[in-house]
Amino acid sequence: MLTAAAPPALSGCGGKGAGGAAPARVPAVIKAFDINPAPRERVRDGGTLRWGITESPTQWNLNHVDGNLAEVKKVIDALMPAAFRSDEKATPVPNTDYVLDARVIATNPRQVVAYRLNPKARWSDGRPITWQDYQAQWKALSGRNLDFHVAATTGYQDIGRVERGRDDHEVLVTFDNPFSEWQALFWPLYPKSTNATPDAFNTGWLNRVPVTAGPFRFGGFDPTAKTITIVRDDHWWGPRAKLDKIIYRSLATDALVGAFTNGELDVFDVGPSAPDYARARNARGAVIRQAAGPDFRHFTFNGESPALADPRVRQAIALGLDRSAITRSDLQGLGWDGALLNNHFYMNTQEGYRDNAGELGKYDPAKAERMLDAAGWHRASPTRVKAGRELGVRFVIPSGLPLSKGEAELTQAMLGKIGVKVTIQSVPSDDFFAKYIIPGNFDIAPFSYIGTPFPISSSYGTYADATKGPGGKVQWNANFGRSGSAEIDLAMRRASSDLNPERARGDANEADRLIWQKVNVLPLYQRPQNWGVNSALANIGAPGFYTLKYADIGFLR
Repeated sequence: MLTAAAPPALSGCGGKGAGGAAPARVPAVIKAFDINPAPRERVRDGGTLRWGITESPTQWNLNHVDGNLAEVKKVIDALMPAAFRSDEKATPVPNTDYVLDARVIATNPRQVVAYRLNPKARWSDGRPITWQDYQAQWKALSGRNLDFHVAATTGYQDIGRVERGRDDHEVLVTFDNPFSEWQALFWPLYPKSTNATPDAFNTGWLNRVPVTAGPFRFGGFDPTAKTITIVRDDHWWGPRAKLDKIIYRSLATDALVGAFTNGELDVFDVGPSAPDYARARNARGAVIRQAAGPDFRHFTFNGESPALADPRVRQAIALGLDRSAITRSDLQGLGWDGALLNNHFYMNTQEGYRDNAGELGKYDPAKAERMLDAAGWHRASPTRVKAGRELGVRFVIPSGLPLSKGEAELTQAMLGKIGVKVTIQSVPSDDFFAKYIIPGNFDIAPFSYIGTPFPISSSYGTYADATKGPGGKVQWNANFGRSGSAEIDLAMRRASSDLNPERARGDANEADRLIWQKVNVLPLYQRPQNWGVNSALANIGAPGFYTLKYADIGFLR
């Protein structure tokens, strides 16, 4: 599951809110995607697309824990292979630019998947894409060598072997354990050179993009201007990219809308900021494209923080937060009514959604106070104390994001009522993940998770228990909440290995029930995707589950 500090929005609706509230109102017509689709013949050749993003990533290996970010994906999707792509209904199909066909060819005694690769597909260094690239990625992401700092091992850890089929362009993947969401694998695919050694995997893509295989190739970084440029790759074997180049420009979140309204950007993710939404909607020559998708807003609680190490304290704080009020505040003025999200795997609109929050899904400050009393934190007006220490938490937010600032201030007021002191720490947006979230330098932090068509496998790393790395060092990988259990892992593994969809959904919901008790991630709401887009652009906007075709993006004739 990818992360984003500034909301790459998504949507949700229907279902029951906490405490059995009535279903939330939603737009009369919910769009699965809103990208102004147009056939290629209506899109002119040439032009530069200026794309606003919120940070300047340093790690460009999307499979690395530090590179597993939404802004990295926006660039990598134009440059790197993916075995599958998704339509707007979240149905995966082979991405025929790279994979002509993929199917399960055996289930007994083991699940075997055969991939027929496109023989035209080549890396930018001229080497063909073959079964060896698939084998190398499996080995790197399998979890068997913890020196590879991977974002997640889900699915890859279940593979027993990857081998050559009838020729170099057939891949046979044999699973030791059945994996129901096998189509989620090799998405993206990196070359075997990237996955050959831990050093290549961990450092080979730091501030560089050495090899590509997409309709665009890497053009260059400009650290001063904070831009990443990609250019059309004329050696691309698929439909020729319509655009000459795409320039991604990193700006503080509050500066993006200004650059867009001034005509300095052609597209950016507005997120659920009502003022930015209004400004972008009224910008000259611009439109807002809005759709439902797989993203959700949440608060992550750091289970290794001294103040939050006791799960009873985390549970009490969850009860002391009025999530409905935070949701209303976040979504006000966006033309979208959101229901509370009470599941960590499924969106309100997805099959399989079940409210597993129980009592923790309700706003109950009186019960929160009783739980804090029981945990030994006693009132000493205004802040609770225990053994001479105040009960205080750092709420870390990225600078320049009014949404996060509003969430922090509401949290500060709400938790102050139950005797918890909240210190708001605003940090540079470029540092938010790299220096605070990933290393665990926070107590509570708000951001968004960006889902995929595969709710179980894409979420596994977010909630998986710690592993032991070199020298016995505890590693949480993509679990930024730093709490988990063997029981949660077992339930998630049952869900990901059962080829019966109904049973798999039941196991995922059992894992969700256990995660609620840990208060690792506190879901708020499924989000609407709001993109500000130059009205002359086609085939780009709020994608929902749809995989953008970068070669088709461009300006209408």
